[in-house]
Amino acid sequence: MILGPVLFGLVLVLPLDSLSPAAHRLSAIVVLVITFWVTEALPLAVTALLGPTLAVVFQIAPVREAFAPMASPTVFLFLGSFILAQGLFVHRVNERIAYSVLSLKIIGARPGRILFAYGALAAFLSAWMSNTATAAMLVPIGLSLIAFMESEGKVPRSYGTVMMLMTAYGCSRGGMATPVGTPPNLITLAMLRDLLDIRISFVEWMFLAVPVSLILMGIAFVYLNWIGKTAVKEIPGASAIIAERKKKLGRLKRGERNALIAFGVTVFLWVGPGLLPLFLGRDHSLTQSVLTTMPESVAALIGAILLFLLPISKTERATITWKQASQIDWGTILLFGGGLSLGSLSASTGLALAVGEGITSFLPTDSVIPLTFAGALFTVVLSEAMSNTAAATIAIPIVISIAQAAGIDPVVPALSAGLAASCAVVLPVSSPPNAIVYSSGRVGISQMIKYGLLMDLVAVTLVPALVLVLWQG
Repeated sequence: MILGPVLFGLVLVLPLDSLSPAAHRLSAIVVLVITFWVTEALPLAVTALLGPTLAVVFQIAPVREAFAPMASPTVFLFLGSFILAQGLFVHRVNERIAYSVLSLKIIGARPGRILFAYGALAAFLSAWMSNTATAAMLVPIGLSLIAFMESEGKVPRSYGTVMMLMTAYGCSRGGMATPVGTPPNLITLAMLRDLLDIRISFVEWMFLAVPVSLILMGIAFVYLNWIGKTAVKEIPGASAIIAERKKKLGRLKRGERNALIAFGVTVFLWVGPGLLPLFLGRDHSLTQSVLTTMPESVAALIGAILLFLLPISKTERATITWKQASQIDWGTILLFGGGLSLGSLSASTGLALAVGEGITSFLPTDSVIPLTFAGALFTVVLSEAMSNTAAATIAIPIVISIAQAAGIDPVVPALSAGLAASCAVVLPVSSPPNAIVYSSGRVGISQMIKYGLLMDLVAVTLVPALVLVLWQG
């Protein structure tokens, strides 16, 4: 609360003659906002609202221009996907999926296979719904399984540690797979659209991100399975416990079916239009018509509205009530909108370009390869110190401006930085799944750092390399 205003005042009085007056004032606001984000002096969402508010107060932009990004289509994509995920969560669809997978005969009661299935569940669910909700649902399931296994004396304590870490790694790596999997993905797509007028479809993102996600998940499983290896191949009674809990859920209920219908319709509307450019070409009239009338944000809202239209019974006229729907993470939505506002203002005032030119004068960013790796490293390091959503909001415009200043195509470095934002797993503060896993009491801070450092190192090496190969290939 002291450092932020002090830095704001210092930047404001510095003789930054290379900047326009508006860009100079905005630079002071950006420094204040970043300081509050890093230190969490204020809630992240409140700090995000502070940026455009001060931009109006200091006459950097009129109020309509400053707050316009808060109504970005991507904000409504967030809104719709969050409500859809809430519908699945309210009716315990994700819990049914979890026990259905863990009860498969091929999984059995083998510790290694349980760990694999558990991580795959975390990754799959996080690709389509909030990674916070996924972690909150899976951690209690994992803890109960760990407690049973340890009571039987069949697994070492290290197995419980790696099972919790698998939750965090699965949620972060799985969230990379789709645009709606985690906020940094949508931030990247929104910045590319708003700052560069480059649109990447749902399917195009998945073609890039799914292989990256699968490779990182494979490495995480091999690593954690080695750390938590047990002396037994099978644990008697584990399958019975999973089967009993699955049985308690009963038959598929009407609310669950409705939630799955709404979710299925949305996924079809997300994926279907994205396939047209692959078969007909992006310039085909049908492709253009469908992409214009059914963008991802509209598809998400259609799915969310279906939850209010599909009845459960004569007395329950909707699958989800507004009271239930309003429990979504509004803070992330506001954080995203405020970040978009600062990014847009940085571009319009010339501040982003000036920052890019300043950084390129010190760094060897004369080609796309070093900048792609540098962008990933920068974002991961930033994500370890703050929320990955806030880190992506800060990093992506900087990476884009550096690339533009160096005369490099900014798409690949921006994609690399955006995906890398979801890879930070060293500290609890980096993402909600990390914090939830840490709060379980099964993972100490020293263990999170020890095992997470290698995962971060793998990520900052593989993510940019894979993006370079897959996107340009």
